[in-house]
Amino acid sequence: MLSFDIRSLESKAEAVDGELPPTDPVWVEGDPLPQGPIRVTGRLSAAGAGRFYFSGRMAGTATGECRRCLTDVTSEVDIDAHLIFAEEELDAEGEESDAYPFDPSERLLDLRPAIREEWLLAAPAFPLCREDCRGLCPQCGADLNEDPQHTHAASDPRWDALRDATGGAAGDPPISS
Repeated sequence: MLSFDIRSLESKAEAVDGELPPTDPVWVEGDPLPQGPIRVTGRLSAAGAGRFYFSGRMAGTATGECRRCLTDVTSEVDIDAHLIFAEEELDAEGEESDAYPFDPSERLLDLRPAIREEWLLAAPAFPLCREDCRGLCPQCGADLNEDPQHTHAASDPRWDALRDATGGAAGDPPISS
């Protein structure tokens, strides 16, 4: 359960033990969804008038594509979360606060939007299948991890005139006289 009665929170803290599935409507199109549900555990308590504090953990598995070779990658995400929920969206100076706003006229405090945001910040934006990933060949798209000796015999025809003038290969250093 990730929604709590605001009136009961004002008198006593609540244990948080729930899951946010990837099928939940809180996710927006284009979000990197977790592979399965995000497990959320912790404690939610009052932190002054119109303010609540969540302290706990979020854990799940993020999926994505390797930024270099485009293979599927899974990453475990397990973070400590410390969140403040406040009635106001602006602090006393009129600036945005770090607190997640909620409507005090609502009966329930919904943690799901804050969990979504924290997940998006914690999940790797540019995952790698491994640190030494060589990526894809820019000419043909071959996976350079599978064939580290991959080369192309064809040379760029723009270098033909230079190769003919020097009598060497296009990659050879120029001949000086």
